[in-house]
Amino acid sequence: MRPFIRKIYYTLLLIVIAAGLAQAQTGAQSAHISGVLLDEQGKPMIYATASLLSAQDSSLIKGAISNEQGTYTFDHVKKGTYIIKASTIGYEKAVTQPFTVSDDSPNVNLPELKMQPNTHSLSTVSITAAKPLIERKIDRTVMNVENSVLAAGNTAMDILERAPGVSVDKDDNISLKGKQGVTVMINDKLTYLTAAQLATLLRSTDGNTIQSIELITNPSAKYDAAGNSGIINIKLKKNKQSGTNGSITLGAGYGNYGKDNETLQLNHKEGDLNVFGSFSHNDNKRDQSIGIKRVITDNLGNTTYFNQTSPFLESDHNNSYRIGADYDMSSKNTIGFVVNGYFNTEHDSNNNYTYIGPNFTQVDSSLRTVTGINQTYNNFAVNLNDAFKIDTAGQQISADLDYSKFKNNAIQSYVTNFFLPDGSMQHPEAFLGNITPSDISIRTAKVDYSDPLTKSVKLEAGLKFSDVKTDNDLMQSTVEGAPELSVNHFIYDEKIDAGYLNLSKEYKNTSIQLGLRAEYTTSTAHADSMNVIQNIPRNYLDLFPSAFINHTINDKNEINFSYSRRIDRPQYDNLNPFVFHLDPYTYQKGNPYLKPQYTNNFEFGYTYNKSLNMTLGYSRTTDVITQIPGTDPANKVSFVTQENLQVQNAYNLNLYTPYTVTKWWEGNVNLTAFYLGFKSNNLEGADLNRGQFAYNVRTTQTFTPFAGYKAELTGNYQSALTYGLFYVKPQYSVDAGVSHSFAQKKANIKFSVDDIFNTRRNDVTSNYAETNLDIRQKRESRIARLTFTYNFGSTKIKAREHQSGADDLKGRVKGNN
Repeated sequence: MRPFIRKIYYTLLLIVIAAGLAQAQTGAQSAHISGVLLDEQGKPMIYATASLLSAQDSSLIKGAISNEQGTYTFDHVKKGTYIIKASTIGYEKAVTQPFTVSDDSPNVNLPELKMQPNTHSLSTVSITAAKPLIERKIDRTVMNVENSVLAAGNTAMDILERAPGVSVDKDDNISLKGKQGVTVMINDKLTYLTAAQLATLLRSTDGNTIQSIELITNPSAKYDAAGNSGIINIKLKKNKQSGTNGSITLGAGYGNYGKDNETLQLNHKEGDLNVFGSFSHNDNKRDQSIGIKRVITDNLGNTTYFNQTSPFLESDHNNSYRIGADYDMSSKNTIGFVVNGYFNTEHDSNNNYTYIGPNFTQVDSSLRTVTGINQTYNNFAVNLNDAFKIDTAGQQISADLDYSKFKNNAIQSYVTNFFLPDGSMQHPEAFLGNITPSDISIRTAKVDYSDPLTKSVKLEAGLKFSDVKTDNDLMQSTVEGAPELSVNHFIYDEKIDAGYLNLSKEYKNTSIQLGLRAEYTTSTAHADSMNVIQNIPRNYLDLFPSAFINHTINDKNEINFSYSRRIDRPQYDNLNPFVFHLDPYTYQKGNPYLKPQYTNNFEFGYTYNKSLNMTLGYSRTTDVITQIPGTDPANKVSFVTQENLQVQNAYNLNLYTPYTVTKWWEGNVNLTAFYLGFKSNNLEGADLNRGQFAYNVRTTQTFTPFAGYKAELTGNYQSALTYGLFYVKPQYSVDAGVSHSFAQKKANIKFSVDDIFNTRRNDVTSNYAETNLDIRQKRESRIARLTFTYNFGSTKIKAREHQSGADDLKGRVKGNN
């Protein structure tokens, strides 16, 4: 298909589906009340409280919050006579005339209700809403880290590792409920990063700039279809006050080495203009120790033992910036832009010793590889956005244009010396020098449309087009001081054209949402390795249906069911066929023939009394992209690559409950139990069929014994689990922190200690076919941090806040450290 024809095809497909689903919606209408709140200028009142009261005795029936259009709604209202009372900080209360809900008028659309400013000055009023650290919603789990003690001084990666059901392995791969393949978004925008690149980005993001982290295990068709285990959406803080205001954060930490972080945030909101900006810097020196034991049996049955020890030291210097503005051209139209990026440097050093012999206690020979790596990471991204409210009933259209450019470079040197058992030199040293420049450009455009067709039916539709190109080169030299020659050149170009449609219907006690997303992918991988050229073109069209049903049994019991189909395309670095040597006996390489993996997700949920939440889930993934360790017995070399396994079956049970012990002590427990099973025929000459039951328990305790003081204690335990060919050993840790607010809550000081008992580590083993290895990894994890934050400027409550779609976009790139 040509691109123009494809776009017409998607548009027609959406129209046909919308018409068919709209005609299929039948059934009784539920009692529904809606209205619009306006300020004294006739603009929508956002986040005002609307209370549904009995007209007879003014008793409270229900409460609601107005949305960005100033609209409030009440569903499932019984017959009777009512009034609406609206209130918000800085405005007088407003009350409607009495109205009646009856069989003849089950749906009531009330006249606009205008609110007038309060005559009292609010220039010094500051409003804070205390949210629980962990919050469960109908389609997601939200971790409210904005005011968390444990967020102070930490990076986004540190905070993410503490999220319920989330784990990060030795290679920075993120898992949700035991499954890898998580899609990470920032402010509802997709990140196109590889695991290493994403880890760099998250470690350069100051935790003080984060408002919340959303865990969405079964996304709707509105979201990109990527991510078999779901979506993690990181929401950054937004300005909520008028006038000029800001904050400054200074932090210091120490584990085995010192660390520091500084962030300046500035905001100015006046009238229809909102301008914001931030700059963050952090220095982080950290170490880790890696031990690898391998047993290799050659074709003659001779066994050789390798014992490696690798102390690794990393020094990061990160700088990130973000500046943007939103402007309300009218009460219906808002435009905005965001420019963001980073410039980071990293220096790594490794002193790797390898002992070789007939067993682990006897040494026949040894080698030492000294590695030095200097890396630079640069990113520039810009977003333009426009949101137009077509009417006050909620009909809206929005558009986003994004461009992002990454420019990374790494200079690496490896010097290896070979020794005899007595310590004498076996033969001259070997040198290997690499220069690996990488350029990545990302262009995306999307349009989203929503329309409440009736009081109980809502239509959502959208189109998205993305174009990603990555250009990687490997220049290599085997003689120190000699010029590097290009030995590998890899270019990958991927275009995705997508369209989606969601149709939702509200019944008396039941809500239903059906969705369909279509994605057409065109990709070309071009690899030139020492004049051996590979061109691998691909194009494929996929449909991704989704369905969500929620039913309220009574005031205390609620059930829901969801289904979605997902895709995970291979990461760019996994497709790159380059061979990267860690030492003469160890290397990793990509696989340009990797295929996408597809997942069908099913989830059933139950909620009791709005507090106890339980979910049961099952997913089946085909062509599972999995890291595979391998061995070359002839050369006694071990390597790691990626391959497609046939099937992964995953079962999971999640239980979450918050509780209150006393007025000053609250807590929650999150338990996730899961089973991961892998099957694949003729994998490295054998049939794979293995799986294991595992579980994760996380509890958070929050204490507020005195005014202005807050303490948090978090414990986490992850049992042993099997993933592909790897057996992952148990992980556990305890974190704690305390904070104190003073100076009329403008200043805050926080002290925290991560991994108090220094128990957090990543240990894995693999014993399959010719592979027999044991990896032990311990990163610097026990870190004490002290963070000071001061908020300055205006604290006036503004009458209206616009939240645009403009937020930073990061790409599928390496090195956002």
